[in-house]
Amino acid sequence: MANVVIELNRLNPEIAARLVTPLTRWQRFDETRQALMKEALLRIQQEPLSANVYEVVEKALA
Repeated sequence: MANVVIELNRLNPEIAARLVTPLTRWQRFDETRQALMKEALLRIQQEPLSANVYEVVEKALA
């Protein structure tokens, strides 16, 4: 999922922001899945991001 969001961020940031949204709900899952989802968000955060994706990822990790 992180790879797709990173690639789409370059091509279509609005779609990438929508696709990253399910990862923002990481708190609803068990600890194992939470860790995986946060890891994906952190990986996405390390990339140069559009304003749309940056905002969604930052709010999710706050």
